[in-house]
Amino acid sequence: MNTAAIVRRQRAFFETGWTRDLSHRLSALRRLKRGIKDMREDIYKALSQDLGKSRAESYMSEVGMVLSEISYMEKHLLSLSRPRLVPTPLAQFPSASYILREPYGTVLIMSPWNYPFMLALEPAVDAIAAGNTVVIKPGSYSSATSQVLEDLITTYLPPQLAAVIQGVRDVNQDLLDQKFDYIFFTGGKTVGRLVMEKAAAHLTPITLELGGKSPCIVDASANLKVAAQRIVFGKFLNLGQTCVAPDYILVHESVKKPLLLELKIALRKQFGDNPLANPDYGHIINEKHFKRLLGLLEGETPYVGGQHDGVNRIAPTILDQATLDSPAMQEEIFGPILPVLTFRTWPEARAIIQQNPTPLALYLFTEKDSVKKWVLHHIQFGGGCVNDTLIHLATSHMGFGGVGTSGMGSYHGKHGFDTFTHDKSIVDKATWLDLPVRYQPYHPIKYLMLQFFLR
Repeated sequence: MNTAAIVRRQRAFFETGWTRDLSHRLSALRRLKRGIKDMREDIYKALSQDLGKSRAESYMSEVGMVLSEISYMEKHLLSLSRPRLVPTPLAQFPSASYILREPYGTVLIMSPWNYPFMLALEPAVDAIAAGNTVVIKPGSYSSATSQVLEDLITTYLPPQLAAVIQGVRDVNQDLLDQKFDYIFFTGGKTVGRLVMEKAAAHLTPITLELGGKSPCIVDASANLKVAAQRIVFGKFLNLGQTCVAPDYILVHESVKKPLLLELKIALRKQFGDNPLANPDYGHIINEKHFKRLLGLLEGETPYVGGQHDGVNRIAPTILDQATLDSPAMQEEIFGPILPVLTFRTWPEARAIIQQNPTPLALYLFTEKDSVKKWVLHHIQFGGGCVNDTLIHLATSHMGFGGVGTSGMGSYHGKHGFDTFTHDKSIVDKATWLDLPVRYQPYHPIKYLMLQFFLR
């Protein structure tokens, strides 16, 4: 079937009302969970082929995250879906006011290659839980995982409820020319702008999960040993190919040297003396991306790392002489390269961060509440952590999303359900009493009554 026919099929199925039944939604989510568990080894194999991910990393950052999101929806779907009673103004007496949770219809989910399983299925879980039909367009670079996704969805869910469409740029264009009821996009800013432009033609609401240069601030009061361990984990997970990875360190100049030493120790502890020989250390997605990253290292003398094997693997690299003019500071790195810059004052730190568009994430390491309060209230960013990295997105109890150029909208848990749901506001008015104050003719007494009710 071509894309237009698939979209028509999904919309026709939505119009049958099947997805509005909560028992059908729960059944679909449970079949998907069973399918993920049944096909776990195939998923691991595909993620290893595409990105070199180990079983542990694949479960921690992809499979387990999706299973956790399904479990959240299983537990909370009834409460999320029920009508919500709200207060009614006295002027509308006698009536009841409530909000109905209604699915949008047919949803397009466009996902990237860096977390190809999780970033395709987490929003799909939220969309299905909300009662929509779904078309998933996975990243074209991660072809092995895209095929496993298609096999999973085809085997365990009705084709008219969820479909996977693989392909490259022409398929993206074709999909964006179709009329969807909602579009959820995760990826880079360039394609994000195109998605927004195409959605505008149909007045289609969208969520954009983009990226940016996410800073990691290390205050002079920070526990440097713990900070180094957690920064190394957050930066070099998936070889830095993470939209919320710390893109650069901004450390107070007084603790730069001890922090660098702790980073070197943490690297050795987590990846060994030769990370390129570590079987659990993955690889860059493709040669094009690999060469782009090597270009960011030209002319640099790394404090540690910089080695590569010529076949899409670069050792964890720290650049201790980086400046705002360094190649690695001119774009989002999206790889295992970590520049280290210094600051003296907090206004200076904010000015450095504001050299780039609004970041998707920010990480702060400090032991001072005053520092935490200043940073969180003076610097704009999508979300982040104090004294850790990445983990703010590993929960279904908080929304995850960007702000400004790093994205719009959020998902995960209730926020994901809300993203794919329209709130239909209803006033249900009784007929046993009909106050005449709003009807003409408008006598002075009616004007006084209106002032009493509406104030």
